[in-house]
Amino acid sequence: MPATDPYVVTLAPHVHAYVQPDGGWCLNNAGFLGDAGESLLVDTTATERRALLLREAVLAEGLPLPRTVVNTHHHGDHTYGNGVFRPEARVIGHENCRPEQLDAGHQLHLLWPGTDFGRVEITPPDITYRDRLTVHAGGIEVRVLHPGPAHTTGDSIVHLPEQGVVFTGDLVFQGGTPFLPMGSLAGSLRALDVLRSLDAARVVPGHGPVTDPTAYDATERYLRWVAELAAEGRAKGDPPLETARRTDLGEFAAWRESERLVANLHRAYAELDGLPEGHPLDPLTVFGDMAAMNGGKPVACHA
Repeated sequence: MPATDPYVVTLAPHVHAYVQPDGGWCLNNAGFLGDAGESLLVDTTATERRALLLREAVLAEGLPLPRTVVNTHHHGDHTYGNGVFRPEARVIGHENCRPEQLDAGHQLHLLWPGTDFGRVEITPPDITYRDRLTVHAGGIEVRVLHPGPAHTTGDSIVHLPEQGVVFTGDLVFQGGTPFLPMGSLAGSLRALDVLRSLDAARVVPGHGPVTDPTAYDATERYLRWVAELAAEGRAKGDPPLETARRTDLGEFAAWRESERLVANLHRAYAELDGLPEGHPLDPLTVFGDMAAMNGGKPVACHA
């Protein structure tokens, strides 16, 4: 099987992760669980073709089409495929996820006009919650909880307490660089504490291979490093791009999407300036600076 083919990891009886290598831009992870009577899906994918492959993977495990889809956040790589699972499924998300998804619309089409996304119907959550929600599917208890602003302002963690499994969404990128401009650096650190408190042995990140709680430590080291860089750069009066350009990535050099450093510095600077967590940043500036860090080329969609 080519390394780029999606694959299924069985995490516990009737619980599966759906992993899309290489986990770069627009290659997210999903998950599904249940029994012969009912199934639940965690996130979809960035294109119609990939969502149809995910649909086939659910059926190949002997599960029926999901009646419930939980979106971990609004970004199109996790939600563009929602419509493929209609009309059977209702979509659950945090109360901020719904307006964020509607506001974003076909944003990925604008960022990557050369990508064939297929037929994409923007399908936001029709069931929303504020703090936490419990769903039962196929005899499995599924706890959905909001950690506060982190990757976005509408993140959801999906925890299966009896199976010791957690789907983190983009609170964790295994082998990839975190991405904070639509959320909060301080909030991302708090979210890691929430994840640790769940004590789940199997960790499904938003992107990258299935991992374990050591991923939280690596993510925390990165976030605290970004905070230090931002404090130093802001004290010198240097803009985020200049700070990012002179930085030695050190232990994080091997992580994918290193250009995200400048986007994360924009968020860290905003918080140092006293702006509220999740306060909107100018996407043209953020993505323009990432392109500058990427050798003057826009970042590439891997889907």
